[in-house]
Amino acid sequence: MSPLPSEDHVTSPVAVPRAGLRAWAAVAALTLAVTLLAVDGTVLALAAPALTADLAPTAAQLLWIGDAYSFALAGLLITMGTLADRIGRRRLLLIGVTGFGLASLLAAFAPSAGWLIAARVLLGVAGATLMPSTLSIVRNLFPDARQRTRAIAVWAAGSSGGAALGPLVGGALLEHFWWGSVFLINLPVMVVVLVAVALVVPESRNPRPGRFDLLSAGLSVLAIVSVVWAVKHTAQAGADLAGAATAALGLAGGVAFVRRQRRLPSPLVDVGLFARPAFSGTLLSSLIAVFAFSGLLFFFSQYLQLVQGWSPFQAGLRELPLTIAAVLVVAVVSPLLTRLGMGRTLGLSLLVAAVGLGVLAVAEGSSGYGGLALGLVIVGLGIGVTFTAATDAVLGVVPPERAGAASALSEMSYELGIALGIALLGTTHTLLYRAALPELPGTTDAVRESLATAAATVPDVEVLAAAREAFSSAMQVTSAIAAVLLVVAGVIAWRLVPSTRLRPAPPS
Repeated sequence: MSPLPSEDHVTSPVAVPRAGLRAWAAVAALTLAVTLLAVDGTVLALAAPALTADLAPTAAQLLWIGDAYSFALAGLLITMGTLADRIGRRRLLLIGVTGFGLASLLAAFAPSAGWLIAARVLLGVAGATLMPSTLSIVRNLFPDARQRTRAIAVWAAGSSGGAALGPLVGGALLEHFWWGSVFLINLPVMVVVLVAVALVVPESRNPRPGRFDLLSAGLSVLAIVSVVWAVKHTAQAGADLAGAATAALGLAGGVAFVRRQRRLPSPLVDVGLFARPAFSGTLLSSLIAVFAFSGLLFFFSQYLQLVQGWSPFQAGLRELPLTIAAVLVVAVVSPLLTRLGMGRTLGLSLLVAAVGLGVLAVAEGSSGYGGLALGLVIVGLGIGVTFTAATDAVLGVVPPERAGAASALSEMSYELGIALGIALLGTTHTLLYRAALPELPGTTDAVRESLATAAATVPDVEVLAAAREAFSSAMQVTSAIAAVLLVVAGVIAWRLVPSTRLRPAPPS
Protein backbone atom coordinates (compact mmCIF):
# COMPACT_ATOMS: atom_id res chain seq x y z
CA MET A 1 0.00 0.00 0.00
CA SER A 2 1.62 3.27 -1.09
CA PRO A 3 2.09 5.98 1.51
CA LEU A 4 0.03 9.12 1.41
CA PRO A 5 1.60 12.40 0.32
CA SER A 6 3.42 14.40 2.95
CA GLU A 7 1.76 17.23 4.89
CA ASP A 8 2.56 20.07 2.51
CA HIS A 9 2.77 18.12 -0.72
CA VAL A 10 0.85 19.71 -3.59
CA THR A 11 -0.44 17.26 -6.16
CA SER A 12 -0.73 18.16 -9.79
CA PRO A 13 -4.13 17.98 -11.37
CA VAL A 14 -4.73 14.89 -13.44
CA ALA A 15 -6.80 15.01 -16.60
CA VAL A 16 -10.00 13.16 -15.71
CA PRO A 17 -13.43 13.30 -17.32
CA ARG A 18 -15.82 15.83 -15.81
CA ALA A 19 -19.38 14.84 -15.01
CA GLY A 20 -22.29 16.40 -16.84
CA LEU A 21 -25.89 17.39 -16.15
CA ARG A 22 -27.15 13.83 -15.75
CA ALA A 23 -24.70 13.20 -12.92
CA TRP A 24 -25.93 16.30 -11.06
CA ALA A 25 -29.52 15.17 -11.58
CA ALA A 26 -28.52 11.86 -10.01
CA VAL A 27 -27.03 13.75 -7.04
CA ALA A 28 -30.35 15.54 -6.56
CA ALA A 29 -32.20 12.19 -6.40
CA LEU A 30 -29.64 10.65 -4.04
CA THR A 31 -29.66 13.72 -1.78
CA LEU A 32 -33.46 13.58 -1.54
CA ALA A 33 -33.18 9.97 -0.37
CA VAL A 34 -30.68 10.72 2.40
CA THR A 35 -32.60 13.85 3.44
CA LEU A 36 -35.70 11.75 4.02
CA LEU A 37 -33.64 9.14 5.85
CA ALA A 38 -32.23 11.83 8.17
CA VAL A 39 -35.69 13.28 8.78
CA ASP A 40 -36.94 9.82 9.69
CA GLY A 41 -34.16 9.47 12.26
CA THR A 42 -35.28 12.54 14.25
CA VAL A 43 -39.00 12.88 13.62
CA LEU A 44 -40.14 10.01 15.85
CA ALA A 45 -39.24 11.71 19.14
CA LEU A 46 -42.04 14.24 18.62
CA ALA A 47 -44.57 11.50 17.87
CA ALA A 48 -43.75 9.48 21.01
CA PRO A 49 -46.49 11.01 23.23
CA ALA A 50 -49.23 10.51 20.62
CA LEU A 51 -48.31 6.93 19.73
CA THR A 52 -47.97 6.11 23.44
CA ALA A 53 -51.54 7.26 24.03
CA ASP A 54 -52.76 5.20 21.05
CA LEU A 55 -50.74 1.96 21.29
CA ALA A 56 -50.05 1.94 25.07
CA PRO A 57 -46.55 0.42 24.83
CA THR A 58 -44.69 -0.64 27.94
CA ALA A 59 -41.60 1.34 28.94
CA ALA A 60 -39.40 -1.34 27.41
CA GLN A 61 -41.42 -1.37 24.17
CA LEU A 62 -41.21 2.41 23.90
CA LEU A 63 -37.43 2.23 24.13
CA TRP A 64 -37.33 -0.45 21.44
CA ILE A 65 -39.57 1.64 19.17
CA GLY A 66 -36.87 4.29 19.29
CA ASP A 67 -33.81 2.02 19.31
CA ALA A 68 -34.78 -0.78 16.89
CA TYR A 69 -34.20 1.47 13.88
CA SER A 70 -30.71 2.58 14.92
CA PHE A 71 -29.65 -0.94 15.93
CA ALA A 72 -30.65 -2.43 12.56
CA LEU A 73 -29.20 0.49 10.62
CA ALA A 74 -25.85 0.56 12.42
CA GLY A 75 -25.48 -3.22 12.51
CA LEU A 76 -25.98 -3.73 8.79
CA LEU A 77 -24.11 -0.75 7.32
CA ILE A 78 -20.85 -2.61 6.69
CA THR A 79 -22.64 -5.63 5.26
CA MET A 80 -24.84 -3.56 2.95
CA GLY A 81 -21.98 -1.32 1.83
CA THR A 82 -19.94 -4.34 0.77
CA LEU A 83 -23.00 -5.99 -0.79
CA ALA A 84 -23.56 -2.85 -2.88
CA ASP A 85 -20.02 -3.17 -4.29
CA ARG A 86 -20.83 -6.75 -5.30
CA ILE A 87 -24.38 -6.81 -6.68
CA GLY A 88 -24.55 -3.21 -7.93
CA ARG A 89 -25.11 0.02 -6.03
CA ARG A 90 -28.07 1.15 -8.14
CA ARG A 91 -29.76 -2.23 -7.80
CA LEU A 92 -29.38 -2.30 -4.02
CA LEU A 93 -30.53 1.31 -3.80
CA LEU A 94 -33.72 0.53 -5.73
CA ILE A 95 -34.37 -2.44 -3.45
CA GLY A 96 -33.74 -0.29 -0.39
CA VAL A 97 -35.99 2.57 -1.52
CA THR A 98 -38.84 0.13 -2.20
CA GLY A 99 -38.31 -1.58 1.15
CA PHE A 100 -38.19 1.74 2.99
CA GLY A 101 -41.49 2.81 1.48
CA LEU A 102 -43.22 -0.49 2.34
CA ALA A 103 -41.84 -0.48 5.89
CA SER A 104 -43.06 3.11 6.32
CA LEU A 105 -46.55 1.95 5.35
CA LEU A 106 -46.40 -0.84 7.92
CA ALA A 107 -45.24 1.59 10.61
CA ALA A 108 -47.89 4.22 9.83
CA PHE A 109 -50.77 1.79 10.36
CA ALA A 110 -49.22 -0.35 13.11
CA PRO A 111 -52.05 -1.74 15.29
CA SER A 112 -49.76 -2.57 18.23
CA ALA A 113 -46.41 -1.71 19.77
CA GLY A 114 -44.91 -5.04 18.68
CA TRP A 115 -45.98 -4.39 15.09
CA LEU A 116 -44.38 -0.94 15.19
CA ILE A 117 -41.11 -2.32 16.58
CA ALA A 118 -40.97 -4.85 13.73
CA ALA A 119 -41.65 -2.10 11.19
CA ARG A 120 -38.88 0.02 12.70
CA VAL A 121 -36.46 -2.90 12.32
CA LEU A 122 -37.40 -3.17 8.64
CA LEU A 123 -36.91 0.59 8.24
CA GLY A 124 -33.42 0.21 9.69
CA VAL A 125 -32.59 -2.66 7.33
CA ALA A 126 -33.74 -0.62 4.33
CA GLY A 127 -31.92 2.47 5.63
CA ALA A 128 -28.69 0.49 5.83
CA THR A 129 -28.90 -0.09 2.06
CA LEU A 130 -29.56 3.58 1.28
CA MET A 131 -26.75 5.48 3.01
CA PRO A 132 -23.66 3.65 1.66
CA SER A 133 -25.28 3.07 -1.73
CA THR A 134 -26.02 6.76 -2.32
CA LEU A 135 -22.56 7.87 -1.20
CA SER A 136 -20.68 5.25 -3.19
CA ILE A 137 -22.68 6.17 -6.31
CA VAL A 138 -21.62 9.80 -5.84
CA ARG A 139 -18.00 8.61 -5.60
CA ASN A 140 -18.30 6.79 -8.92
CA LEU A 141 -20.22 9.54 -10.73
CA PHE A 142 -17.51 12.15 -10.16
CA PRO A 143 -13.93 11.06 -10.99
CA ASP A 144 -12.89 14.74 -10.90
CA ALA A 145 -11.88 15.53 -7.30
CA ARG A 146 -13.19 19.12 -7.24
CA GLN A 147 -16.55 18.14 -8.69
CA ARG A 148 -16.74 15.23 -6.26
CA THR A 149 -16.15 17.54 -3.31
CA ARG A 150 -19.03 19.78 -4.40
CA ALA A 151 -21.28 16.76 -4.94
CA ILE A 152 -20.45 15.36 -1.50
CA ALA A 153 -21.15 18.82 -0.03
CA VAL A 154 -24.65 18.69 -1.53
CA TRP A 155 -25.14 15.14 -0.24
CA ALA A 156 -23.90 16.09 3.24
CA ALA A 157 -26.14 19.17 3.32
CA GLY A 158 -29.12 16.91 2.63
CA SER A 159 -28.09 14.55 5.42
CA SER A 160 -27.41 17.20 8.09
CA GLY A 161 -30.28 19.39 6.94
CA GLY A 162 -32.70 16.46 7.12
CA ALA A 163 -31.78 15.82 10.75
CA ALA A 164 -32.58 19.43 11.61
CA LEU A 165 -35.77 19.41 9.51
CA GLY A 166 -37.14 16.40 11.40
CA PRO A 167 -38.63 18.40 14.28
CA LEU A 168 -40.06 20.96 11.84
CA VAL A 169 -41.72 18.34 9.63
CA GLY A 170 -42.89 16.33 12.62
CA GLY A 171 -44.29 19.38 14.38
CA ALA A 172 -46.24 20.47 11.30
CA LEU A 173 -47.69 16.99 10.72
CA LEU A 174 -48.59 16.31 14.36
CA GLU A 175 -50.46 19.59 14.66
CA HIS A 176 -52.92 18.39 11.99
CA PHE A 177 -52.72 14.58 11.68
CA TRP A 178 -52.26 11.41 13.72
CA TRP A 179 -48.86 10.02 14.70
CA GLY A 180 -48.68 7.65 11.73
CA SER A 181 -48.42 10.63 9.38
CA VAL A 182 -44.70 11.00 10.28
CA PHE A 183 -44.16 7.64 8.53
CA LEU A 184 -46.75 8.01 5.78
CA ILE A 185 -45.08 11.16 4.46
CA ASN A 186 -42.19 8.93 3.35
CA LEU A 187 -44.23 7.25 0.62
CA PRO A 188 -44.65 10.02 -1.99
CA VAL A 189 -41.02 11.09 -1.51
CA MET A 190 -39.79 7.53 -1.97
CA VAL A 191 -41.83 7.17 -5.17
CA VAL A 192 -40.10 10.28 -6.57
CA VAL A 193 -36.70 8.91 -5.53
CA LEU A 194 -37.48 5.49 -7.06
CA VAL A 195 -38.41 6.97 -10.44
CA ALA A 196 -35.49 9.42 -10.47
CA VAL A 197 -32.93 6.74 -9.57
CA ALA A 198 -34.30 4.41 -12.24
CA LEU A 199 -34.04 7.16 -14.88
CA VAL A 200 -30.78 9.01 -14.17
CA VAL A 201 -28.52 6.90 -11.92
CA PRO A 202 -26.17 4.51 -13.77
CA GLU A 203 -25.21 1.12 -12.38
CA SER A 204 -21.77 0.60 -10.86
CA ARG A 205 -20.10 -2.26 -8.99
CA ASN A 206 -16.76 -3.79 -8.17
CA PRO A 207 -15.75 -5.73 -11.31
CA ARG A 208 -13.76 -8.23 -9.19
CA PRO A 209 -15.67 -8.43 -5.91
CA GLY A 210 -14.56 -11.83 -4.68
CA ARG A 211 -16.66 -14.09 -2.47
CA PHE A 212 -19.10 -12.55 0.02
CA ASP A 213 -18.19 -13.86 3.48
CA LEU A 214 -21.30 -14.49 5.58
CA LEU A 215 -19.31 -15.13 8.75
CA SER A 216 -17.66 -11.71 8.47
CA ALA A 217 -21.06 -10.12 7.99
CA GLY A 218 -22.37 -11.88 11.11
CA LEU A 219 -19.34 -10.83 13.16
CA SER A 220 -19.74 -7.19 12.10
CA VAL A 221 -23.40 -7.19 13.16
CA LEU A 222 -22.54 -8.87 16.47
CA ALA A 223 -19.77 -6.38 17.25
CA ILE A 224 -21.63 -3.20 16.34
CA VAL A 225 -25.06 -4.02 17.77
CA SER A 226 -23.58 -5.35 21.02
CA VAL A 227 -21.43 -2.26 21.60
CA VAL A 228 -24.22 0.18 20.75
CA TRP A 229 -26.69 -1.70 22.98
CA ALA A 230 -24.20 -1.82 25.86
CA VAL A 231 -23.59 1.94 25.65
CA LYS A 232 -27.31 2.75 25.61
CA HIS A 233 -28.11 0.25 28.35
CA THR A 234 -25.36 1.55 30.66
CA ALA A 235 -26.48 5.14 30.11
CA GLN A 236 -30.08 4.26 31.03
CA ALA A 237 -29.64 1.64 33.76
CA GLY A 238 -26.13 2.30 35.05
CA ALA A 239 -23.18 -0.09 35.08
CA ASP A 240 -24.27 -3.69 35.58
CA LEU A 241 -23.37 -7.24 34.55
CA ALA A 242 -25.63 -7.23 31.48
CA GLY A 243 -24.01 -4.11 30.05
CA ALA A 244 -20.47 -5.30 30.79
CA ALA A 245 -21.09 -8.76 29.33
CA THR A 246 -22.65 -7.34 26.16
CA ALA A 247 -19.79 -4.89 25.71
CA ALA A 248 -17.28 -7.72 26.14
CA LEU A 249 -19.19 -9.78 23.57
CA GLY A 250 -19.13 -6.89 21.13
CA LEU A 251 -15.41 -6.29 21.60
CA ALA A 252 -14.68 -10.01 21.14
CA GLY A 253 -16.75 -9.99 17.97
CA GLY A 254 -14.85 -6.93 16.73
CA VAL A 255 -11.46 -8.56 17.36
CA ALA A 256 -12.58 -11.74 15.57
CA PHE A 257 -13.89 -9.64 12.67
CA VAL A 258 -10.59 -7.77 12.23
CA ARG A 259 -8.53 -10.96 12.42
CA ARG A 260 -10.71 -12.63 9.82
CA GLN A 261 -10.44 -9.63 7.46
CA ARG A 262 -6.65 -9.86 7.60
CA ARG A 263 -6.78 -13.49 6.40
CA LEU A 264 -9.43 -13.26 3.67
CA PRO A 265 -8.39 -12.66 0.05
CA SER A 266 -11.56 -10.56 -0.46
CA PRO A 267 -12.40 -9.02 2.93
CA LEU A 268 -15.56 -7.08 3.73
CA VAL A 269 -13.34 -4.28 5.08
CA ASP A 270 -9.75 -3.58 4.08
CA VAL A 271 -8.40 -3.05 7.61
CA GLY A 272 -5.11 -1.88 6.11
CA LEU A 273 -6.90 1.41 5.35
CA PHE A 274 -6.69 2.28 9.04
CA ALA A 275 -2.91 2.55 8.71
CA ARG A 276 -3.49 5.63 6.54
CA PRO A 277 -3.69 8.85 8.60
CA ALA A 278 -6.12 10.41 6.13
CA PHE A 279 -8.52 7.52 6.77
CA SER A 280 -8.12 6.72 10.48
CA GLY A 281 -7.61 10.33 11.57
CA THR A 282 -10.67 11.45 9.65
CA LEU A 283 -12.89 8.71 11.06
CA LEU A 284 -11.73 9.42 14.62
CA SER A 285 -12.18 13.19 14.41
CA SER A 286 -15.58 12.91 12.71
CA LEU A 287 -16.76 10.35 15.31
CA ILE A 288 -15.86 12.78 18.11
CA ALA A 289 -17.56 15.62 16.22
CA VAL A 290 -20.80 13.66 15.76
CA PHE A 291 -20.59 12.58 19.41
CA ALA A 292 -20.48 16.21 20.56
CA PHE A 293 -22.98 17.49 18.00
CA SER A 294 -25.71 14.86 18.39
CA GLY A 295 -25.46 14.66 22.16
CA LEU A 296 -26.10 18.38 22.37
CA LEU A 297 -28.91 18.59 19.78
CA PHE A 298 -30.79 15.75 21.50
CA PHE A 299 -31.47 18.09 24.43
CA PHE A 300 -31.50 21.36 22.49
CA SER A 301 -34.97 20.67 21.03
CA GLN A 302 -36.24 19.97 24.55
CA TYR A 303 -34.62 23.21 25.74
CA LEU A 304 -36.43 25.24 23.08
CA GLN A 305 -39.79 23.68 23.98
CA LEU A 306 -39.62 23.16 27.74
CA VAL A 307 -37.51 26.15 28.78
CA GLN A 308 -38.18 28.75 26.09
CA GLY A 309 -41.82 27.64 25.78
CA TRP A 310 -42.10 27.15 22.02
CA SER A 311 -44.25 24.50 20.34
CA PRO A 312 -42.56 21.65 18.42
CA PHE A 313 -43.18 23.46 15.12
CA GLN A 314 -41.90 26.79 16.49
CA ALA A 315 -38.85 25.05 17.93
CA GLY A 316 -38.17 23.45 14.55
CA LEU A 317 -38.34 26.85 12.86
CA ARG A 318 -35.82 28.23 15.33
CA GLU A 319 -33.37 25.43 14.50
CA LEU A 320 -33.44 26.37 10.80
CA PRO A 321 -30.34 28.65 10.98
CA LEU A 322 -28.32 25.50 11.60
CA THR A 323 -29.75 23.84 8.48
CA ILE A 324 -29.35 26.91 6.27
CA ALA A 325 -25.74 27.41 7.34
CA ALA A 326 -24.95 23.73 6.70
CA VAL A 327 -26.37 24.07 3.17
CA LEU A 328 -24.45 27.27 2.42
CA VAL A 329 -21.09 25.54 2.91
CA VAL A 330 -21.53 23.93 -0.51
CA ALA A 331 -20.07 27.13 -1.96
CA VAL A 332 -16.97 27.27 0.24
CA VAL A 333 -15.80 23.69 0.82
CA SER A 334 -13.95 23.22 -2.46
CA PRO A 335 -12.00 26.54 -2.25
CA LEU A 336 -11.09 25.76 1.37
CA LEU A 337 -9.72 22.34 0.45
CA THR A 338 -7.80 23.82 -2.46
CA ARG A 339 -6.22 26.53 -0.31
CA LEU A 340 -5.72 24.75 3.04
CA GLY A 341 -5.71 21.03 2.27
CA MET A 342 -7.73 18.31 3.96
CA GLY A 343 -6.24 18.18 7.47
CA ARG A 344 -6.21 21.94 8.01
CA THR A 345 -9.73 22.32 6.61
CA LEU A 346 -11.05 19.65 8.96
CA GLY A 347 -9.21 21.08 11.94
CA LEU A 348 -10.33 24.66 11.25
CA SER A 349 -13.98 23.70 10.67
CA LEU A 350 -14.10 21.76 13.93
CA LEU A 351 -12.66 24.73 15.81
CA VAL A 352 -15.28 27.00 14.21
CA ALA A 353 -18.00 24.61 15.37
CA ALA A 354 -16.48 24.67 18.87
CA VAL A 355 -16.76 28.46 18.89
CA GLY A 356 -20.43 28.11 17.91
CA LEU A 357 -21.07 25.76 20.82
CA GLY A 358 -19.35 28.24 23.10
CA VAL A 359 -21.75 30.95 21.91
CA LEU A 360 -24.68 28.58 22.57
CA ALA A 361 -23.36 27.84 26.06
CA VAL A 362 -23.56 31.54 26.89
CA ALA A 363 -26.86 32.19 25.08
CA GLU A 364 -28.67 29.29 26.78
CA GLY A 365 -28.52 31.24 30.03
CA SER A 366 -30.59 34.12 28.60
CA SER A 367 -34.19 34.43 27.44
CA GLY A 368 -33.56 35.92 23.99
CA TYR A 369 -33.20 34.13 20.67
CA GLY A 370 -30.50 36.25 18.95
CA GLY A 371 -27.57 34.58 20.69
CA LEU A 372 -28.99 31.13 20.02
CA ALA A 373 -29.42 31.93 16.31
CA LEU A 374 -25.84 33.21 16.06
CA GLY A 375 -24.50 30.09 17.77
CA LEU A 376 -26.52 27.81 15.48
CA VAL A 377 -25.23 29.57 12.36
CA ILE A 378 -21.59 29.21 13.48
CA VAL A 379 -22.11 25.55 14.44
CA GLY A 380 -23.85 24.87 11.12
CA LEU A 381 -20.99 26.35 9.11
CA GLY A 382 -18.36 24.41 11.04
CA ILE A 383 -20.18 21.09 11.09
CA GLY A 384 -21.25 21.41 7.44
CA VAL A 385 -17.65 21.78 6.29
CA THR A 386 -16.52 19.03 8.69
CA PHE A 387 -18.95 16.39 7.43
CA THR A 388 -18.28 17.21 3.77
CA ALA A 389 -14.49 17.22 4.12
CA ALA A 390 -14.48 14.07 6.29
CA THR A 391 -16.63 12.15 3.83
CA ASP A 392 -14.54 13.36 0.90
CA ALA A 393 -11.33 12.31 2.68
CA VAL A 394 -12.59 8.79 3.39
CA LEU A 395 -13.81 8.24 -0.16
CA GLY A 396 -10.72 9.83 -1.70
CA VAL A 397 -8.30 7.20 -0.33
CA VAL A 398 -10.12 4.17 -1.75
CA PRO A 399 -10.51 3.07 -5.38
CA PRO A 400 -13.99 3.54 -6.88
CA GLU A 401 -14.71 -0.21 -6.81
CA ARG A 402 -14.40 -0.22 -2.98
CA ALA A 403 -16.52 2.90 -2.47
CA GLY A 404 -19.42 1.01 -0.91
CA ALA A 405 -17.32 -0.48 1.88
CA ALA A 406 -15.61 2.87 2.55
CA SER A 407 -18.96 4.68 2.61
CA ALA A 408 -20.25 2.15 5.12
CA LEU A 409 -17.30 2.81 7.44
CA SER A 410 -17.89 6.55 7.17
CA GLU A 411 -21.57 6.09 8.04
CA MET A 412 -20.63 3.65 10.81
CA SER A 413 -18.56 6.30 12.57
CA TYR A 414 -21.54 8.65 12.22
CA GLU A 415 -24.03 6.19 13.72
CA LEU A 416 -21.67 5.18 16.52
CA GLY A 417 -21.06 8.85 17.29
CA ILE A 418 -24.80 9.44 17.57
CA ALA A 419 -25.27 6.48 19.90
CA LEU A 420 -22.36 7.48 22.12
CA GLY A 421 -23.28 11.15 22.12
CA ILE A 422 -26.90 10.70 23.11
CA ALA A 423 -26.02 8.07 25.71
CA LEU A 424 -22.97 9.67 27.36
CA LEU A 425 -23.60 13.40 26.92
CA GLY A 426 -27.28 12.72 27.61
CA THR A 427 -26.39 11.03 30.88
CA THR A 428 -24.03 13.87 31.76
CA HIS A 429 -26.79 16.42 31.16
CA THR A 430 -29.24 14.44 33.30
CA LEU A 431 -26.77 14.22 36.21
CA LEU A 432 -26.01 17.93 35.96
CA TYR A 433 -29.73 18.74 35.89
CA ARG A 434 -30.40 16.71 39.02
CA ALA A 435 -27.40 18.22 40.82
CA ALA A 436 -28.61 21.75 40.03
CA LEU A 437 -32.15 21.18 41.37
CA PRO A 438 -32.76 23.05 44.65
CA GLU A 439 -34.40 21.24 47.56
CA LEU A 440 -37.88 22.75 47.40
CA PRO A 441 -40.92 21.20 49.14
CA GLY A 442 -42.58 20.22 45.85
CA THR A 443 -39.50 18.60 44.27
CA THR A 444 -40.84 15.12 43.61
CA ASP A 445 -39.26 12.08 41.94
CA ALA A 446 -40.98 13.15 38.71
CA VAL A 447 -39.11 16.46 38.83
CA ARG A 448 -35.81 14.70 39.48
CA GLU A 449 -36.47 12.25 36.61
CA SER A 450 -36.50 14.92 33.90
CA LEU A 451 -37.87 18.33 33.03
CA ALA A 452 -40.27 16.68 30.58
CA THR A 453 -41.94 14.61 33.30
CA ALA A 454 -41.93 17.62 35.62
CA ALA A 455 -43.69 19.79 33.03
CA ALA A 456 -46.31 17.07 32.47
CA THR A 457 -47.07 16.22 36.10
CA VAL A 458 -46.09 19.07 38.46
CA PRO A 459 -48.44 22.08 38.90
CA ASP A 460 -46.19 24.00 41.30
CA VAL A 461 -45.00 27.11 39.43
CA GLU A 462 -42.00 27.70 41.70
CA VAL A 463 -40.76 24.12 41.34
CA LEU A 464 -41.17 24.23 37.54
CA ALA A 465 -39.24 27.51 37.36
CA ALA A 466 -36.42 25.96 39.40
CA ALA A 467 -36.45 22.88 37.17
CA ARG A 468 -36.18 25.03 34.04
CA GLU A 469 -33.29 26.94 35.57
CA ALA A 470 -31.54 23.68 36.43
CA PHE A 471 -32.11 22.38 32.89
CA SER A 472 -30.65 25.57 31.38
CA SER A 473 -27.63 25.38 33.68
CA ALA A 474 -27.05 21.74 32.70
CA MET A 475 -27.36 22.69 29.00
CA GLN A 476 -24.70 25.37 29.40
CA VAL A 477 -22.21 22.98 30.97
CA THR A 478 -23.01 20.23 28.45
CA SER A 479 -22.52 22.71 25.58
CA ALA A 480 -19.14 23.70 27.03
CA ILE A 481 -18.11 20.03 27.29
CA ALA A 482 -19.20 19.46 23.67
CA ALA A 483 -17.16 22.51 22.61
CA VAL A 484 -14.06 21.09 24.30
CA LEU A 485 -14.62 17.77 22.52
CA LEU A 486 -14.75 19.57 19.17
CA VAL A 487 -11.46 21.31 19.98
CA VAL A 488 -9.93 17.87 20.68
CA ALA A 489 -11.33 16.57 17.37
CA GLY A 490 -9.93 19.62 15.57
CA VAL A 491 -6.45 19.07 17.00
CA ILE A 492 -6.60 15.38 16.01
CA ALA A 493 -7.57 16.28 12.44
CA TRP A 494 -4.92 19.00 12.18
CA ARG A 495 -2.17 16.71 13.48
CA LEU A 496 -3.11 13.33 11.95
CA VAL A 497 -4.80 14.06 8.63
CA PRO A 498 -2.35 15.12 5.88
CA SER A 499 -3.10 18.49 4.29
CA THR A 500 -2.59 17.36 0.72
CA ARG A 501 -3.83 20.07 -1.61
CA LEU A 502 -4.98 20.02 -5.20
CA ARG A 503 -4.25 22.83 -7.60
CA PRO A 504 -7.38 24.26 -9.19
CA ALA A 505 -8.55 22.06 -12.02
CA PRO A 506 -7.76 23.33 -15.52
CA PRO A 507 -10.77 24.64 -17.46
CA SER A 508 -12.55 21.91 -19.37
